[in-house]
Amino acid sequence: MALNLMGKKRGMIQLFDDKGNSVACTVIEVLPNIVTQVKTVEKDGYTALKLGFDEVKAKDPRTVTRRLGKPVAGGLKKSNVAPVRHQQESRIDSVDGYEVGQQVTVDAFKEVQYVDATAMSKGKGYQGVMKRHHYAGGPASHGSGFHRHAGSRGMRSSPGRVLPLGKAAGHMGFEKKTIQNLKVIVNDVADNLIVVEGAVPGPKGGLVTLKAAEKKRTQDAKKHKKK
Repeated sequence: MALNLMGKKRGMIQLFDDKGNSVACTVIEVLPNIVTQVKTVEKDGYTALKLGFDEVKAKDPRTVTRRLGKPVAGGLKKSNVAPVRHQQESRIDSVDGYEVGQQVTVDAFKEVQYVDATAMSKGKGYQGVMKRHHYAGGPASHGSGFHRHAGSRGMRSSPGRVLPLGKAAGHMGFEKKTIQNLKVIVNDVADNLIVVEGAVPGPKGGLVTLKAAEKKRTQDAKKHKKK
């Protein structure tokens, strides 16, 4: 059970480690997340925090409800929290010290060395099997007519149909992806930035969810038990 923080991917940079090696890093801007709801065992059956991110700013305040939907806007209004575009729930062991409206910053990750990053990958639209599934394609000679096709997927009279879940052309990308065990290079509380080693899914400006690396926390817990 770990706290999730939401941020926006701002791009990639190149940094150098102690040995002078070039390291590709991703910059994630994690503006303060707002606590929109505190869940307790007595009221909800479990302990969790619901955090909101990316405040909705509109010239005409009447359009805010249309941007969020009445149920979401009504819940935020009831909690007396500014309207936000994204909300996520974090199941944690204890909610002591948290209250609705409180800001949670990257300072919460000051002791975290590795994180798991979750985001929606870039959408590629409708693609063929060569790009989507890395098919080699058919003969490219003149007149073959089989350059980038998938080939036959049909069946005999029994079962007489194409079985589902086979590799074929279709929608590619825009899938929820998680990259595990990304090393935290920089945790800048003043500028609300976290720089991690390696790539993070999604385009620039895309929503990224960060949490302490699950596998690393499990390994540390096992080592602590052995001691």
